[in-house]
Amino acid sequence: MWRVCGVVCAWCLALFAQVCSAQSQGRPSFTCGGNVTGQSGVIGSQGYPGVYPPNTKCVWRITVPEGKVVVLSFRFLDLENDSLCRYDYVDVYSGHVNGQRLGRFCGTFKPGALVSTSNKMTLQMVSDANTAGSGFLSVFSAAQPHERGDQYCGGRLDKPSGSFKTPNWPDRDYPAGVTCSWHIVAPKNQIIEVKFEKFDVERDNYCRYDHVSIFNGGEIDDARRIGKYCGDSPPAPVFSEGNQLLIQFLSDLSLTADGFIGHYKFRSKKFSITTTTPPTTTQPITTRPIPLKYSVALCRRKCKRRGTLESNFCSSNFVLTGTVISAVTRGGSVHATVSIINVYKEGNLVIQQAGKTMSTKMVILCKKCPFVKRGLNYIFMGHEDEEGRGKVGPHHFVMAFKTKNQKALNVLKNKRC
Repeated sequence: MWRVCGVVCAWCLALFAQVCSAQSQGRPSFTCGGNVTGQSGVIGSQGYPGVYPPNTKCVWRITVPEGKVVVLSFRFLDLENDSLCRYDYVDVYSGHVNGQRLGRFCGTFKPGALVSTSNKMTLQMVSDANTAGSGFLSVFSAAQPHERGDQYCGGRLDKPSGSFKTPNWPDRDYPAGVTCSWHIVAPKNQIIEVKFEKFDVERDNYCRYDHVSIFNGGEIDDARRIGKYCGDSPPAPVFSEGNQLLIQFLSDLSLTADGFIGHYKFRSKKFSITTTTPPTTTQPITTRPIPLKYSVALCRRKCKRRGTLESNFCSSNFVLTGTVISAVTRGGSVHATVSIINVYKEGNLVIQQAGKTMSTKMVILCKKCPFVKRGLNYIFMGHEDEEGRGKVGPHHFVMAFKTKNQKALNVLKNKRC
């Protein structure tokens, strides 16, 4: 492991030295976009290290010599923070036209090294009219495809079945500071099943550091994320909604672990997904709908809030206040993402963190009861499903959150149930 860390650190120092060298020759002037070619180079946001301008869209197209791949590393990142990166963000694509998106980034969390599948890569930075920061500074270099073994991984998978694994598996720990993206594409009339055979990724309650994320579709899009995984328990089998899945593995520059090996196969859309969850699975996060008979019967109840904050506090597994930042109707339910204001009882709720922003996923079992609206603040009390998402039905307690409720919730937080 020390050898691997030494290689990564040496690589990072070399890149940093390149940046410092450029700055020592008279601070470079970074403009909005352009075509960049060569074995290596430095790219920064417009005006870096000053505040980037509002209402801009800048595109940089990187080209390294034929037969090589592009390796990109962010040395600095400071963009308006948002859990879904909806406002100011940097997109990184493999290729120049219609390439696979390798990631969307905002806030101050720097991803591991990103690698293209060809000798071309595209960066696109978008800013809106409001909050800004210092932008970003990145360095790129050319690498031989066969040099990717220890540090890089990923690619397009389009055979009927196959496997994917972390670098170095199973001989030693995965390296620090890597990003791997596997884009699985099935025929249009099929879906994809993914199973992990072995799984050991640095543990964290919120999977903030090393983690695996799985997305419906071919892009990294938090609104279409099926799950985010870490720890040493293999996730339950995952099924796509359509014919594409994107699996991303990210390791930071600190602790590493054994890694994982996973397998995928194409399935008919008629394939039943009522498989038994392995007993070792602790966070089987999927987006399969709630059983229809259960939700229909539940939603026939009269929609009326029952009880008070006090009477519902102890009977609820989780209690939190938050802002609904997305709400998507799926069947008779609503799948919502909630940006957390405060947590009073956490239970087994899966909470994700991006920068200083924490969020969680919730399923409103009946789309009109309780009725929630995007952009508004609520008090949520409920239970988690087996996937770690909040589960809220007509019988749970949800109400609009106002500042005057804060005192009562702080009192209840210290209550012994």
